[in-house]
Amino acid sequence: MAQADAAAACAAAAGPCRSPGQEGPGGTGCLRPRARSLGPASAGTRLAGLPGGPRPSAQRCPSPCSWRHLCSAWVPGVTGGPPAGRGWARAGPPQAFEERQLASRDPVAQFGAWLAEALRCPAVGEANAMCLATCSRDGKPSARMVLLKGFGQDGFRFFTNRQSRKGRELDSNPFASLVFYWEPLNRQVRIEGSVKRLSEEESEQYFHSRPKSSQIGAVASRQSTVIPDREYLMKRNAELEEKYRDTPVPKPEDWGGYILQPDVVEFWQGQTNRLHDRIVFRRLRDGADPPGPMTRRGEGEWVFERLAP
Repeated sequence: MAQADAAAACAAAAGPCRSPGQEGPGGTGCLRPRARSLGPASAGTRLAGLPGGPRPSAQRCPSPCSWRHLCSAWVPGVTGGPPAGRGWARAGPPQAFEERQLASRDPVAQFGAWLAEALRCPAVGEANAMCLATCSRDGKPSARMVLLKGFGQDGFRFFTNRQSRKGRELDSNPFASLVFYWEPLNRQVRIEGSVKRLSEEESEQYFHSRPKSSQIGAVASRQSTVIPDREYLMKRNAELEEKYRDTPVPKPEDWGGYILQPDVVEFWQGQTNRLHDRIVFRRLRDGADPPGPMTRRGEGEWVFERLAP
């Protein structure tokens, strides 16, 4: 298939633009988010142009994409291929993910490369959306979608109400797993590690970088507590909007950030024949499984291996 046809397919998969001023999934004026830059920050990479950070101005979508990976390789209107139920098939031969194609032998840098591609793909609505799985002290798991708000060699950052279920579970059992799934790219990244709280200073700084409506919403809602109805919440929100109309919104005492420090990072590239590619990095800490005969040396404390799908 010609590259122009693939680009048109990508644009069709992403859907039409909305008019400027209408909210899209990234909080912009377009259903398809514009390419977002990953700018440096003192605590790692901050995700610019995403909710809670500097927001891009509303604009119409750029011309159809021509990304190299699967964003431009799924062709609508042809049956027999994944994603299941979409009536799409793949153009061209499978694009295997080989070890030699790693952007880096450091999994954090490799994650950054994949995230950058997901951010550039108009068909990916929220590239920084991730499933956060936590577990209570007695082994009962729970999971929910949250947004990644920064990452670096020290870990992956997110923010929430610390009295929510996930906050309470992280306090009692400070280990978690993150999963990113970018369907148009047919890619998944799974991250496991220990979790600790971010400083009050960093939480305060991030809280006040959010839109004022989001700050008020965080004050209005005591996350995970039982409320009588939606009207109660809307009334509470309206009262706080009036209260803080001309004054700064104070950060709730129980609201703040966490950082997951990775010990395992797995990169998954899906294939139509189900022979998916899985390359997993693990950090060699005390008590970790020793390197085997098929283990390869990564950067620093990291090693990586290929797993059977």
